[in-house]
This record gives sequence, C-alpha cells and structure tokens, in this order.
Amino acid sequence: MAKFRKIGVLTSGGDAPGMNAAVRAVTLSALARGVEVVGIYKGYTGLISGELKELTARDVANIGGISGTILYSDRCLEFKTEEGMAKAVKSCHDNQIDGIVAIGGDGTFRGATDLSSHGIPTIGIPGTIDNDITSTDYSIGFDTAMNTVVRAADALRDTCESHARCEVIEVMGRDAGYIALECGMAVGAVGIAVKELPFDTEACIAKILDQRAKGQRSFIVMVSEGMGGEFGEELTKKINEAGIDTRFIRLAHMVRGGAPTLRDRYTATRMGDYAVDLILQGKSDLVVCEQDNKLVEVDIQYALILDRMYKNKLKDGDLDKFTAEQVESMKAFCAAKHEKFADIMEAANTISKN
Repeated sequence: MAKFRKIGVLTSGGDAPGMNAAVRAVTLSALARGVEVVGIYKGYTGLISGELKELTARDVANIGGISGTILYSDRCLEFKTEEGMAKAVKSCHDNQIDGIVAIGGDGTFRGATDLSSHGIPTIGIPGTIDNDITSTDYSIGFDTAMNTVVRAADALRDTCESHARCEVIEVMGRDAGYIALECGMAVGAVGIAVKELPFDTEACIAKILDQRAKGQRSFIVMVSEGMGGEFGEELTKKINEAGIDTRFIRLAHMVRGGAPTLRDRYTATRMGDYAVDLILQGKSDLVVCEQDNKLVEVDIQYALILDRMYKNKLKDGDLDKFTAEQVESMKAFCAAKHEKFADIMEAANTISKN
C-alpha cells in the first residue's frame, strides 16, 4: 500500500452549509494520522492553477459553524478537457499531493473519478443542499437549507394570516424536489409541486377555495424550481384569478446560506473522518454515503449511473459496464427511493386536506 504523506481537500460546485465542517474534519483527521493537508482553493480550477495552501489545525479550528466554503468554489470547464486534466495531475505531482478528498455534488464526483483514473486517489463527500445524490440518503447542507426555508415560510405565514393571503414559495431543487416536499409538509403547505410527481393545479385551487369557505385565512404553496420556467408565477396568477389574494416569492440562493445546523456539522464531521480513513487505506474512486443511518463507501461510477437512472437521464451505453444483477439492484434501489418520496407526498396531502 502506498504511503500517504500529503492529501488535498477541495470543495466544488454549489456551496452548501457544512462544507467547512467537512474541510475541518478532513484536515484534523489527517493531521492526527501524521499526514499533511493542502487546501485547494476554487475547486478544480485551483488545482489546475496551483492555488494551494497548507492547512494547520489552527486554520480550521473555528470554521465548523461558518456557512459557504472557506476554500471557495468554481465550475471548471477546463478540467473537463485532457489538457486541463493533465495540468491538474501535474499540479498534484509537483506539490507531492498523494490523494484528494473532493466535497460537492455529481459534477464534483465526475471530476474525482477522472482524477482517480489518472492515478490520483480520490474520495468524494456529498455536499449539496438539494439532497439529490441518489446513492446517499443524506447530503451535507440539506438540513440547514430546509431550516432556512421553514423560517422564511413561517415569517410569510404571519403576514398571510394578517391579510388573508396565499403565498407561493419557490425553493431550490433543480433535479430533486426534497426541499419543497419536506419543507412543504413541515409548514403545512396546502399544495406541494415537484417534478417527480404529478401536480393538479385545479385540484390545489379547489382545495384552497374549500378551506377559505371553512374559515382558513392563510395558505402556503411550496414549489420546487425543478417545475421549470415560470411555473410558480403562473400558479400565482391562477390562484389570484380564482379570487384568493396571492403573492409569489422565489427564495433562490438565500437557501444556501446560514450557519449549518447540528445535523449538517455532525454528518460533515463523520463523513470527513471516514473519507480520510478510506484514502489512507489506499482506496480510491469512492463516494462516502449515508444509507440506513450508516456510512458506506460506494463506487463513484456506480453512484453517477445510479443517479442518472433515478433522474431518468440514462444515456446509451451507461449500463454496459454493469452485470445484470447490478442493474437489477440499481433499479430496485431507485424504485424504493421513488416509493419513499411518494409516501411522504401522500402523507403531506392527507394532512393538508382540511
């Protein structure tokens, strides 16, 4: 097994509360094992350009409660080219970086598996507020994002109650409606619109009118940005036309902010330490996942294709590298995840009937 003297840590893609806690855990876990740590700034862009800094325990001592990422982030198109990859690998060799822990979403993991294929051992940690990495039950940043949405919805509910209004709230979630779904249930939304399941606009409006007739003054409708286009604005217009004073708000990137919750700090710390364990064992091309409340290691290529399967984005040839048994296992995994999602929606709809 190769001896690891120095590892790098980077954050890439959209920022998520808890990323700093993961950076802290990776750094302290590695240092405790006698391994140096280099912070790679601006994700893969910084790896290519050599924007690196050795991290000490003092550098990361008090960052766990800070949102965003102290290492910054960037989306690096150059890294997707052979020339860019060659520069990144050379940067690792020039700076004696023996392996990398990459924190982010599916784009980050595609970069990680490319590095692994070029001889740089890499472990991924899921960090995305959308919780849209199919292979893991939980992604760093999700809990904080939901708490931010719930606080905003509660504040909006107060004014809606005062003025007998409805508020249509659009939240982030391009490829996954988990934020809208779970926050909608938590705040008692009368309707929840997500791309994963059909949404009946007329039925939603009928429910609002029925509840208004029974004396209900305020309503919240939660919409995932994955519904696309101007769905939220159009829904707002239709509810207004039905006679209910309705406003629209897009929470957008404020959902990414805010000090990470205990759940995100705790999960990020566990995943960071686990990632260091894996890489120092000589393992590579893996992503740390939480499944059934346990941390497990999943092959990155498997995780990426599983994600495409769940999101109906499979391309020709994606399944060729897997056995028939693996494909069936992937299908069963996706089916179970869909079923769980649908069960939550059914419960939310039941609770919001009256």
